[in-house]
Amino acid sequence: MLGPLAGRKGPVAHGHQLRRPCDPARPGRQRGHGVASVHREKFKPLGGPDGGNGGRGGSVILRVDPQITTLLDYHHHPHRKAGNGKPGAGGERNGADGADLVLGVPQGTVVKDPGGEILADLVAFDSECIIAAGGRGGLGNKALASPRRKAPGFALLGEPGEDLDIVLELKTLADVALIGFPSAGKSSLVAAMSAARPKIADYPFTTLVPNLGVVTAGSMRYTIADVPGLIPGAHEGRGLGLEFLRHVERCSVLVHVVDCATLEPGRDPMTDLDVIEHELSMYVPDASLGGRPLAERTRVVVLNKADVTEARELAEMVKPDLEARGLEVHIVSAVSHEGLRELSFALARHVNEARAEVEEAKPVRIVLRPRAVDETGFTVRREGGSDGEFYRVTGERPERWVRQTDFSNDEAVGYLADRLARLGVEEELYKSGAVAGSTVVIGDRRDAVVFDWEPTLQAGAELLGRRGTDLRLDQSSRPTRAEKREELADLKAARRKTQGELDAERSSGHWATAPRDADARDADADADADAGDRDPRDGDQA
Repeated sequence: MLGPLAGRKGPVAHGHQLRRPCDPARPGRQRGHGVASVHREKFKPLGGPDGGNGGRGGSVILRVDPQITTLLDYHHHPHRKAGNGKPGAGGERNGADGADLVLGVPQGTVVKDPGGEILADLVAFDSECIIAAGGRGGLGNKALASPRRKAPGFALLGEPGEDLDIVLELKTLADVALIGFPSAGKSSLVAAMSAARPKIADYPFTTLVPNLGVVTAGSMRYTIADVPGLIPGAHEGRGLGLEFLRHVERCSVLVHVVDCATLEPGRDPMTDLDVIEHELSMYVPDASLGGRPLAERTRVVVLNKADVTEARELAEMVKPDLEARGLEVHIVSAVSHEGLRELSFALARHVNEARAEVEEAKPVRIVLRPRAVDETGFTVRREGGSDGEFYRVTGERPERWVRQTDFSNDEAVGYLADRLARLGVEEELYKSGAVAGSTVVIGDRRDAVVFDWEPTLQAGAELLGRRGTDLRLDQSSRPTRAEKREELADLKAARRKTQGELDAERSSGHWATAPRDADARDADADADADAGDRDPRDGDQA
């Protein structure tokens, strides 16, 4: 089936790592190889194979940890690896499995590939997902032994594990999001309404990490998040706008925190509200997470810093205009706690209404789709390149078998050829137009294996069956005693019949000879006398 190895392109990948574009991680680990070994013991010359299997490589698992609130650790240390599987040993000793690497992530972490496709959305506590599975360990020659292959001189290599890059994004899980310009007093409101203690100072700065707090309003409990400050152009990525806006995707109620005491030129409550509303309307939530447009969500306006006299006057002046737009307005002070109780109960009412609108999650219906009867599990396609025409074989099983084969061992290569022939790869190559000497590539990756194809010849010993078998040894029927006696009787009857025919021919003179001299006649007479002394059952030896 397989000709001489023409080449192996690229190194074999060992493991996977977590790398960053944003807050990412790149996992990896290596599997253990099987071992070919023969049992050696005194007075046991034929001990048989006793090579153990290699251990499974460790997997990289992401798990929600309530004690973790940020992904900064993966930003500073992006490369992560799981434990390696140990190789097998003689004496039927299997290699140890590699240790799994469990990475803690905060609640609300979204796992994506570099192309942006969502791999997992970790929302519930203690939820986890295997982001990179460890490779399977190779089989030792003890596991490969069979009644037809009693002493394999080879073992299988361990299968490489997954190697990939992922992107981790944190989208805060909260019921209420406080949004607004930097230094509008959002962190102060969170500290005043809950037990959270975010950083607060008497100089302008913006929060870089969202702060979560739990608010209790009567019998109602909900979470409130301090979203870092927004600036004009945030939806286009100006500043850290996109990093901040993604935190409001999961929030059902948006609270505009307006600074009524700002001294910056060109800013007033109405202008600040219009700028933030424009940024929210331009931002497109991730539809794969089921997010509604931000402009369609419940919005409440909070005029903050009412403890300042000028700020209170300005707040009372603009409140009628905001209410004319259909917005609910509250005048509060995070310092004196004025209006916070009314605000907390109003937010609780909106959160309760939003929760009632959310449909209950329906259980996922599991659909089993068995493999078709005529499905081979691989494909053969004809391709052309700079090196000429070749045939590419792709499929989960052929590619896995190639990765497990030790090409420095001729017996292992023959075992691979037998497996591919039983799978039907050779027949498909014939149908695709391949001939002896054609280039065959198994695999679709950079470590694909290239062979010069040599079709199996059906002649000689091959007619007795496939490699390692003999049809003559498969005859399991044995004749009975009666059948043996009948066969012996038939044989004796055939001998008597043949002897009678020979005697009749001799007596009739059918075997006449030309006359010879006296010496020859005497020799014939002596021969006839000797023949008469022998038992007729011995046959005619004249």
